Amino acid sequence: MEIADVGYPMKIVIADDSMLIRDGLARLLTEAGCEVMATADNTATLMHKLDSAVPDAVIVDIKMPPTYTDEGLVAAHKLRSMNPGIGVLVLSQYLEAHYAMRLISDAPEHLGYLLKERVSNIALLVDALRRIVEGECVVDPTIVTTLMRRPCDPSPLTSLTPRELEVLALIAEGRSNTAIAEKLTMSPKTLEAHVRQILQKLNLHQSPDDHRRVLAVLRYLQAPR
Repeated sequence: MEIADVGYPMKIVIADDSMLIRDGLARLLTEAGCEVMATADNTATLMHKLDSAVPDAVIVDIKMPPTYTDEGLVAAHKLRSMNPGIGVLVLSQYLEAHYAMRLISDAPEHLGYLLKERVSNIALLVDALRRIVEGECVVDPTIVTTLMRRPCDPSPLTSLTPRELEVLALIAEGRSNTAIAEKLTMSPKTLEAHVRQILQKLNLHQSPDDHRRVLAVLRYLQAPR
């Protein structure tokens, strides 16, 4: 995967209690052309540093001092209430789909949830950050796959064909139309037709106030399973 070019250096703040992960992420992102404005080892320090730094996105570990439960998740919601335009990427060591759902349940725009094992792929990480900054919702592919494998009760997704569900799952991972078309070996025109059908079947009509792809992802993740 090529590293996405947003046209300017993305400004990033990193919060993780592990010095190795914190410094490693800072180095990788700097080498990829991002500007790491600040780092923090706990959420209190993170909030203090954000008083003077206005980043494009914040990367925060989901479990941080002092209780190592959901401090990062709480910080993410606080950040969104302070500045809804800031992208927030939450990292988790383990597969915890309920945390992902809690993160994006209210307003999924500018939010992402990835497993920490993904951060070693800098191209994937930068691409996820770019999409989050642009207003998309990015969910780790492992979580998407887990949700797909659960038995489904009747939901708004029942009208979608298996192929459309496959396309929607890849959209939920934050992939672009070009990437989805390549993965599914179809032409961009055919893929665009599938996306139009998905949005139509989910009653997501064109609106200047809504990001329809993000709303489609939210419908997908919130569907009864």
